[in-house]
Amino acid sequence: MMNLSRRTLLQSLLAATALSASSQAFAQQNGVPQPNPFRYEDVVRRARELSTAPFEAPPSQLPEPLNRLSFDDYRDIRFRTDRALLGSGNGPFRMHLFHLGFLYPRPVTVNIIRDGVPTPVPYQRELFDYGRNKIERPLPVNLGFAGFRLHYPLNDPKVMDELIAFLGASYFRFLGAGQKYGLSARGLAINVEGGEAEEFPHFREFWVEMPKPNDDRAVIFALLDSPSVAGAYRFDIYPSKETTIDVTATLFPRQPLTNVGLAPLTSMYFGGENDRKPTDDFRMELHDSDGLLMHSGAGEWIWRPIRNPAKKTISSFSDNNPRGFGLMQRDRVFEHYQDLEAHYHQRPGYWVEPVGQWGEGWVELVEIPTADETQDNIVAYWQPNRPYEPGQEVVIAYRLRAAAAIGGMHPGGKAVNTFQTPPRASGSNAPSDPRHRRFIVDFAGGDLSYYFSAPEQVQLVPSTSTGQITNTFIMPNPHIDGFRAAIDVRLEPGQSTDLRAFLRAGNRALTETWTYPWFVE
Repeated sequence: MMNLSRRTLLQSLLAATALSASSQAFAQQNGVPQPNPFRYEDVVRRARELSTAPFEAPPSQLPEPLNRLSFDDYRDIRFRTDRALLGSGNGPFRMHLFHLGFLYPRPVTVNIIRDGVPTPVPYQRELFDYGRNKIERPLPVNLGFAGFRLHYPLNDPKVMDELIAFLGASYFRFLGAGQKYGLSARGLAINVEGGEAEEFPHFREFWVEMPKPNDDRAVIFALLDSPSVAGAYRFDIYPSKETTIDVTATLFPRQPLTNVGLAPLTSMYFGGENDRKPTDDFRMELHDSDGLLMHSGAGEWIWRPIRNPAKKTISSFSDNNPRGFGLMQRDRVFEHYQDLEAHYHQRPGYWVEPVGQWGEGWVELVEIPTADETQDNIVAYWQPNRPYEPGQEVVIAYRLRAAAAIGGMHPGGKAVNTFQTPPRASGSNAPSDPRHRRFIVDFAGGDLSYYFSAPEQVQLVPSTSTGQITNTFIMPNPHIDGFRAAIDVRLEPGQSTDLRAFLRAGNRALTETWTYPWFVE
């Protein structure tokens, strides 16, 4: 087998590109039919073929010294901004590449599609500044990359801001104007809450279309692979105040997918007003997202505050053809976080809007205990009722939005605060009963302020799946232009319940439905 040097490979790639261009020019001049340009269908074909062969894990052993980089070592490797790709087309997007190392030993291939012809981007040491890292031996020319990111003038026409990044397994993150990175999206989730070990499908190859001048979108294709499934993905990315991504995926199961999560989202919740943990941190709230929002197929809006539970908790919300769901960051008041570095108040929520009929299934929320703010411990996704079988071709489509403001999601009132406290009588110092709990919910927005002059017309509608509601009350809360509601619940030891509540006037619902689990040991 011939050993290719870096120079040989680079010369070959350049020659292939030049040959392709000259061949196309010759064909155009002489009326010769040209090959079809590379399209999403080509990725679908590759995924279909890949699914018929046994899964082969890509090599993950990196050469010295990449195989022993620490977190700080890896952060010291930076892509040189003056070597950014995609600029030759004079379009508004630029590409930077991520180096292999630390948590990212699995190489991916990144291609650029020019005039319908895909060409892989070769590894070059000159693309990176290695900082204090000493790379004494030449690295292989076919080393590959850990991932890539696209930049775009989101906030200033003269500044190329980071727009979207694909890094690690099938994870990606994207931003709208004025936002900071927080939660992540994924291509696919498998066995998140099942009895078997979780499987992490990975994007093994990408194709990025060369943007043209004045393009308002970036187009990316990706090939996904794992022991259970192969798949093709298309991402149409539209930068804006709330950047949107149109996602199309075609999946080819190798094995029955009985526990698969579509449009999965991953976030972090360490503590907040509804679920504080003992800590001496001066910051009162620490989270990338503070709730799951769902728009059911029947039109109901549901808000479920998320928590950092004592043990792994799974909540399911059954539905038929859901209209949307997402992990949201509703609390955008800086004073609640007091973090000048993490900017929690500027982190987006990700909202999923299914395209077409997704059928019966459920939105699943998985909450995992975490001891600090460095671990992602929240996952949400759509779980279809029927498993996907080998030989089946599954096509799904949805739109992802980096949501910033909470007011535009739906016209009704929103649950903006959730608190818990023992239901003591005023002035009493008696020990609290662990079987008895008071939940306080602040609803704001919508038409609630209209009823300030006649608050008696607003009714609290609570319910509990288990146990007993012993008392309720509701009062105007002018500080939020809404109402505060309280629900006292009693359970017996070992019982758990799902609480639900909304506000109405007459037969008209004024707010979304707030829901929350509670368990008594």
